[in-house]
Amino acid sequence: MKNNKLAFLLLTTLVSYIPTVIADKAIFAGGCFWCMESDFEKLPGVSDVISGFTGGTARNPTYRGDHQGHYEAVEITYDPAKVSYKQLLDHYWVNIDPFDTRGQFCDKGPSYLSAIFVANDEEKALAEKSRQNVVNQFPNQKVITPILNTATFYPIKGKESYHQDYYKNNSVRYKYYRWRCGRDQRLKEIWGDKAIH
Repeated sequence: MKNNKLAFLLLTTLVSYIPTVIADKAIFAGGCFWCMESDFEKLPGVSDVISGFTGGTARNPTYRGDHQGHYEAVEITYDPAKVSYKQLLDHYWVNIDPFDTRGQFCDKGPSYLSAIFVANDEEKALAEKSRQNVVNQFPNQKVITPILNTATFYPIKGKESYHQDYYKNNSVRYKYYRWRCGRDQRLKEIWGDKAIH
């Protein structure tokens, strides 16, 4: 009996030292998913950023095949104890052009449009408030970035997996692409010192 109590005490002590990992996910579209991945992986509290597609009806979309109706997007895994959803939204806005009706930076077409995908009423309320803040900040321009309900997120996979971590694995090509695309120059023009590179 005494041994059972000792074993129970030892077990409860050990369990109290096991860390509880709580992670949430957020989905944003902001043009090139290489850039969005790079921008969000720099943010403390973000543990993973996956490139993929969402928002369309085609199943299993691919980069070189059928992704009609889908946005290029990223799925962000984050620790809400270290970074809030509101902070993710704040970071998102200063890394996109919210006024571009044709895409983002040098990438044009429906799949490169910006969008915030919300999973519940709380995210929707926070996203709407953050969008209104941008609208108020730029009264003479039209903010076109929509807030949409979360749809199935399809991670990039198979032969196209090279898109994941592209900015790390092909850093010279990535930096050249980003510079040639004018992304950082345009972000600076819109957001000034708030722009994060």
